[in-house]
Amino acid sequence: MKSTSAAASTIAKAAVSSSINKDHEQRGSREGSPYSACRLCPRACGVNRERGQRGVCGASSAVRLGRAALHWWEEPCLVGEQGSGAVFFSHCPLQCVYCQNRELVAGSGIEVSPHQFEEVLLRLQNEQHAANINLVTPTHYVPSIAAALKSLRGSGALTIPVVYNTSSFDSLQALQLMDGLVDVYLADFKYASALEAGKLSHAPKYPEVALAAIAEMVRQVPQWEEGEEGLLKKGVIVRHLVLPGRVQESKRALAVLNGRFGSSIRLSIMSQYTPLASGLERYGLAGRVTEEEYEEVLDYADELGIEDYFWQQGDAAQESFVPEFNGEGVLG
Repeated sequence: MKSTSAAASTIAKAAVSSSINKDHEQRGSREGSPYSACRLCPRACGVNRERGQRGVCGASSAVRLGRAALHWWEEPCLVGEQGSGAVFFSHCPLQCVYCQNRELVAGSGIEVSPHQFEEVLLRLQNEQHAANINLVTPTHYVPSIAAALKSLRGSGALTIPVVYNTSSFDSLQALQLMDGLVDVYLADFKYASALEAGKLSHAPKYPEVALAAIAEMVRQVPQWEEGEEGLLKKGVIVRHLVLPGRVQESKRALAVLNGRFGSSIRLSIMSQYTPLASGLERYGLAGRVTEEEYEEVLDYADELGIEDYFWQQGDAAQESFVPEFNGEGVLG
């Protein structure tokens, strides 16, 4: 049955200035932290983000946010009547050529302290009455996120579900830091082909990495549990975005997911690809997914015997569905 959906030694030595010490203290930084030789994503750059070095994702050790507000374009079980409390993190380790959020990936946004980050989450719960906390592209900031969630959950201040919304280009190290802190994993499976993953996301190991990551997500959250009004409390949703001219790739992806995970995940098959980046002609991605392409992929899901999945109807591929990353909700 289809369900419709709208739409990563001590810091200071005696000679270090007090201002630098203060900055590191504010960021919760220390040598020996996961940021000091970063391997939070599978690129495993090994850079010292505590000291300002930048890897592929471009992020420092300080959390940077582009937006924190109610979001309405997730699967219905995540949105409900309240909306999902989406926290968009700046930067990204994957670097897809067709990314719709290029400004955010490039680093636009506002740097926040650990305390300010906790306040962002609490405002979404207490003032915006969000259905959940939706952490969008969180991989490269996982240590900071885990610390905030442990603090807020431990004090009883944060009570709504936490959604980890990811490309699935996650290391097992990062995911294991989130064990027991995430209620819902909202994961992508973009490609089954290493060739496609290398060409479109500069990550030929993406398929094997993503499958291992999804397996860890299922281990952590093995049950599907809905609460009042059908809002999801526990579970793993795996999204696949159909790309123009790549129906066979989508079929391979669905077959791999169904064969590997079966009913332990809920699939979400998406048609919302929107060509916003420049130079997409060289990849055959300058157009949109046709109705015929999308229907062929949905028909294949039915042929595989997948009985319950999310799909999109109407014109989900609109620029208006891409939010502005103008710092809304970050500083109150």
